[in-house]
Amino acid sequence: MRAFRGRTLILAAVLFLGQLTACNKEKDPPKVKPPVPVKVAVARQETVPLQLRAVGRVAPCATVAIKSQISAEVLKVHFQEGDMVKKGALLFTLDPRSYRAALGQAEAGLAQDIVKSRNAHRDAQRYRGLVADGIVTSEQYEQLRTAADALDAAVKADRAAVENARTQLSYCAIRAPLTGRTGDLQLQAGNIVKANADTAMVTINQIAPIYVNFSLPEGELPALRRQLRRHPLPVSAFSPGEAKDPARGKVTFFDNTVDPTTGTILLKGTFANVDGRLWPGTFANVVLTLATLPHRVVVPTQAVQTGQQGDYVFVVRPDRTVALRQVTAGPAYLGETVIAKGVAVGETVVTDGQMRLSAGAQVVEITGAAAGGVPRS
Repeated sequence: MRAFRGRTLILAAVLFLGQLTACNKEKDPPKVKPPVPVKVAVARQETVPLQLRAVGRVAPCATVAIKSQISAEVLKVHFQEGDMVKKGALLFTLDPRSYRAALGQAEAGLAQDIVKSRNAHRDAQRYRGLVADGIVTSEQYEQLRTAADALDAAVKADRAAVENARTQLSYCAIRAPLTGRTGDLQLQAGNIVKANADTAMVTINQIAPIYVNFSLPEGELPALRRQLRRHPLPVSAFSPGEAKDPARGKVTFFDNTVDPTTGTILLKGTFANVDGRLWPGTFANVVLTLATLPHRVVVPTQAVQTGQQGDYVFVVRPDRTVALRQVTAGPAYLGETVIAKGVAVGETVVTDGQMRLSAGAQVVEITGAAAGGVPRS
């Protein structure tokens, strides 16, 4: 009997404690999730350029390897290697003495044959009158006339020899055929240069204007052809290490075939390069503008996320909760992405902190240093 009474007391105690715990649970308030700190931005309307990007290589518009057309001693070099030289500037002076002498000899031979030709023509003219008087035969006249004609031919040959000797003498002064920058000097004064030697005396690169060669995928070919028929396409080039103020030019060459090994097509942009920023042989980041898209909705690129169903953004509603919105994203430009569908101008989107968000979550906007603790997606 005593054991039964003890078990009854224990059971009553347990029931009492259970009711007490239940009362305490009913009194505890429900837990509310704190708002998620995020960065936000407002969707704007902008005019966005439609651009293609590539890596190109800078190349001179023209390259000339300077060689001598005669064999002679180099008397003087009139520039320092690496100098900018203008078209027609004197580069080298070669020893002209033997060529000057050859010119004098050719001129003397010309003068001699001119005198002989004049005398022969006078004799032929005189004999022509004597034939009419019967003093000399027509055969004698024909011989003199033939001799005069032969001397005329000799005079022509002498004139050609004089012109050739004068040309050979002019080769003793080697001038720049274009405006450009000289390269490594291969031959100093005092050396003997051979005519049309295998090694150039110096190479000149024309760098103003200058080319930037770049390739684009063949899939861009229809748009390229369509836009090139309308107007010249502007192109910008950034030298290595530059991020702003690019060199600006136009597309001036469009290859006539697609490279089957790479599936790309070669283009060339021509740049004035008056400041010499673009240097032959270096790489350049090329931006080709196909067209401009007016009145487009844009948001910061980091606002656009990619999920299993495609691109989406988190839109902040007036009650500070977020909605997951599927969007159709367009081209990106300077850190902003065009939204073709899904976001309206003036709507607020989350740009940082999406990793901790879900549809309906409460958010609080943060700025400045506090943003450092927000994880980026």
